[in-house]
Amino acid sequence: MKFARNTTLVLIAATLGTAAFASTGPTREQVRAEAAEAVRTGNVASDLGPQLNELYPNRYPSQVINTGKTRAQVQAELAEAIRTGNIASDIGPLLRELNPERYPSQAATSAKTREQVRAEAAEAIRTGDIASDIGPKLNELYPQRYKQVRG
Repeated sequence: MKFARNTTLVLIAATLGTAAFASTGPTREQVRAEAAEAVRTGNVASDLGPQLNELYPNRYPSQVINTGKTRAQVQAELAEAIRTGNIASDIGPLLRELNPERYPSQAATSAKTREQVRAEAAEAIRTGDIASDIGPKLNELYPQRYKQVRG
């Protein structure tokens, strides 16, 4: 009996041990390729601190920065900002804040429907999750009233 139990424990420990040491890191070829790419682009730290492509930008290819927006998209956003007054003025605030009569009013939109708000309010009343006049929530002041609701 002891032998079977000890053998089982050793086999389980060996299985867990090999799984713990299994590595899913990059292969040697992947590391070499990444290192070669870093040297080619200058993304290697120099002895002085900054990367080589920062110290000698003329020696390395320039890095392409992709903004993700086309010229037409940017122009459309600018036209919309001008139309709504969402552009900073010379003195700081937005133009629509300085001259609200010149721009269309910003309609307040709610993410929830009236029915969703009513359902949330009813649930809060049912569970006592409403602040009382003196500070704490009702379910904290009167836990005996809301005990069956929570559990």
